[in-house]
Amino acid sequence: MDSIEPSQFNVLVIEDNEHFRLLTRTVLQSAGIRAIREARDGVEALEALREEPADLVLLDWKMEPMDGLVFVSRVRRSPASPDPFVPVLMVSAYLDAELVREAYDAGVDACIAKPITAKGLLSRISDLMKHRRPFVRTETYFGPDRRRADLPFQGPERRVTPCEPIRPPARPLRWRS
Repeated sequence: MDSIEPSQFNVLVIEDNEHFRLLTRTVLQSAGIRAIREARDGVEALEALREEPADLVLLDWKMEPMDGLVFVSRVRRSPASPDPFVPVLMVSAYLDAELVREAYDAGVDACIAKPITAKGLLSRISDLMKHRRPFVRTETYFGPDRRRADLPFQGPERRVTPCEPIRPPARPLRWRS
């Protein structure tokens, strides 16, 4: 994949809080990103993705009528999904260990906790875009491989359910730091 200028990067921000959408937009613009679309919830976001693809989705957790986990589940698993491989970064104040596990089980690529800093958000985005994990499909999950190379499994069975590794399709655009 070729690197691009941030001005060509297309981001969809899904956040019900207007002030946090403005803060996120300001941080992204400070990095040179100009194509920033916004949605107030998962319903608006699905429509926005159908209208125009995104290179990255920044997503809040708690929203009505469709929250972040339902949105990610639909994007990853629905036959009508506009892009099941789109990178998704959850930005949420609700990120204790159990909730992070739920987010990854839904198909989120990465998480970052609110409150954010500009440096922290841009660093997390850069890391996510540079190091995309392969996707896997099982009977109950489709999304980025949740296993980490630095945490090797030591038990008798690596997986109870077999999975099929899938490389996300090459995207013409890539985050350039």
